[in-house]
Amino acid sequence: MPDLIEKKNAGIPAQRAESAAEPKPEKARSLGLDAWHDLRRRPIFIVSSLLILLLIAIAIAPGLFTSVDPRAGDLRNHYLSPPNYGHLFQADWFGYDGQGRSIYARVLYGARASVVVGICVTAGVTVLGGLTGMIAGYFGGWVDTLVSRITDIFFGIPLLLGALVILNAFTSRTVWSVVFALIALGWTQMTRVMRGSVITVKQADYVTAAKALGAGTFRILFKHILPNAIAPVIVVATIALGGYIATEATLSFLGIGLQDPTISWGIDINSAQKVIRTAPFALFFPAGMLSLTVLAFIMLGDAVRDALDPKLR
Repeated sequence: MPDLIEKKNAGIPAQRAESAAEPKPEKARSLGLDAWHDLRRRPIFIVSSLLILLLIAIAIAPGLFTSVDPRAGDLRNHYLSPPNYGHLFQADWFGYDGQGRSIYARVLYGARASVVVGICVTAGVTVLGGLTGMIAGYFGGWVDTLVSRITDIFFGIPLLLGALVILNAFTSRTVWSVVFALIALGWTQMTRVMRGSVITVKQADYVTAAKALGAGTFRILFKHILPNAIAPVIVVATIALGGYIATEATLSFLGIGLQDPTISWGIDINSAQKVIRTAPFALFFPAGMLSLTVLAFIMLGDAVRDALDPKLR
């Protein structure tokens, strides 16, 4: 008997060592962490994020990239003064416009208006459209019908044409008037996306369990439904941000958006179209910067969509 007890006791440490050596099961990641883990391995996400971070840095502190006043003109410099690539990041690197102003400085300072308009409009339509869509999708009935009909009315107004009409009512058109016009007409898409997502999520078991436990409407909406229904809205908002930047440039190009002394890529493109044959560089640089910015946000939106949608993996 003592021999048997000793053998059993001798085997206990070995068994404990074997169990300690077994790898612990990996903890399940949330949807956000899983999407972030997938995004970090996508080159398109890395490239677009670096471009957007550089653009934001330029918009916040353009003085770090140039010391030239973008509004200071010298008529001795004109469209016939081509870019001078021998002096990098200087006033003459991109050449000069018709009033002798540095195109390089104006391209940098023009990023501020575009970024502010894009971010503010995207935030506004996401909040307004997200709230209306969440209310319509959760409550249903006459609330859903009312919100849907109002959404259809606004959705039938073309964004560019409606913004032209609204901005014509302003005597002085600034960044904030453009932001107001685009938010007033752009929230409908977010409402439809959020409404469809909420209708799907509210049928889940955890929502039913929360109702059974007596959770209030506010807690159910913002604790259980919103975190699980926001993914499609994030994707649409990321892609739409580039579209709003392009819309602001289009309005400024048509003379209905931003006005001098505000610096905008659309204003510079409008001025440069008159001399496109003699000085194409005056059009190329602001238009190229605008295209690169819109492309970066579209690339970022595509990467986020692929990461958040399990069907695309």
